Amino acid sequence: MRRAHAGNYYEPLPQNSNEIEDENDRMTNELQEKIGALKSLTIDIGNEVKYQDRMLRDVDDDLEKTGGFLGTTMNKVLRLSKGGHNYIIVYLFLFSIVVFFILYFVIKFR
Repeated sequence: MRRAHAGNYYEPLPQNSNEIEDENDRMTNELQEKIGALKSLTIDIGNEVKYQDRMLRDVDDDLEKTGGFLGTTMNKVLRLSKGGHNYIIVYLFLFSIVVFFILYFVIKFR
């Protein structure tokens, strides 16, 4: 006797050779269908991996460009701060205090 698929009962083996060949053909066809499904699934997985790889490379390129841009900006800020223009910081601080008080009075006297 052979064991049947998931939840089916045991079936006796066929007794004549035609039945055995028919059973083999049926099982071969089932196996071919399952292999076809697996092949299709594998191709889909491969396509998805290629797509994800392309997306990750694009993100990596974008981050590299952003890092370069940020590095250039930081260098400019450092050069500006070393240039002896420290009075600009004082002006920015005073400007922020004036804006704070204006907002405070606008909100308070509404």
